[in-house]
Amino acid sequence: MAIKIEKKIVAYKVKSEEDEAPVAQVEQAPVQGEQLQLDGTPEKQKGAQIVRMHEKVERPEMLVGSTYKIKTPVSEHAFYITINDIILNPGTPYEKRRPFEVFINSKNMDHYQWISALTLIISAVFRKGGDVTFLSKELRSVFDPKGGYFKRGGKFMPSLVAEIGDALEAHMKLIGMIKDDGMDEHQQKLVEEKRREYESQQQQPASDDGEASFPPGATLCSKCSTKAMIMMDGCLTCLNCGESKCG
Repeated sequence: MAIKIEKKIVAYKVKSEEDEAPVAQVEQAPVQGEQLQLDGTPEKQKGAQIVRMHEKVERPEMLVGSTYKIKTPVSEHAFYITINDIILNPGTPYEKRRPFEVFINSKNMDHYQWISALTLIISAVFRKGGDVTFLSKELRSVFDPKGGYFKRGGKFMPSLVAEIGDALEAHMKLIGMIKDDGMDEHQQKLVEEKRREYESQQQQPASDDGEASFPPGATLCSKCSTKAMIMMDGCLTCLNCGESKCG
């Protein structure tokens, strides 16, 4: 169809794929209700549109967040990681909570430069949308050349960056982005029975500080990175995650 141009052309722009990206982030849902615009403004329509996370989504005035405390032997002062989430499609069956930005604060200024850069990069990846769960895995694979450490509870952390990634993973599990592949009820019951049996044999008192305590001679589990691997019934068994060398 021909279009007649009645005004003088003073400028032009070639439409790129990025200009069309926001349209691809909206899906039509076969339900009755409100149409959710990219800026969060509801508009009464026959159908509802599902808004996915992407960089064009504007930050609302208030975000819901969680703060995680990290106390490591590599620093005298603790680190506080705050992850703020945005609520997409509120009040609909498609409501989802997605991370939007992250802040890391501490009295220790030795790491200020790279921590500030890390928070900016992580927040930018969050706002891009898509599958951002890879961030926790990548950060947890960073090793400190000076050596790692065991955090409270016996879990090994190869670096401070890895513990930041561990906090991100814990938060993503909390909001449902990462499925927690923990032990089922049967495995949990079996491990608890084995642990009580071992403690009774060794006459080891149970911990009263609320933290999981494992035998002093336990070795590091390759699956959960916790120092909880012991020899039971002629087989190495983890008292934390149930991993067994005998299958």
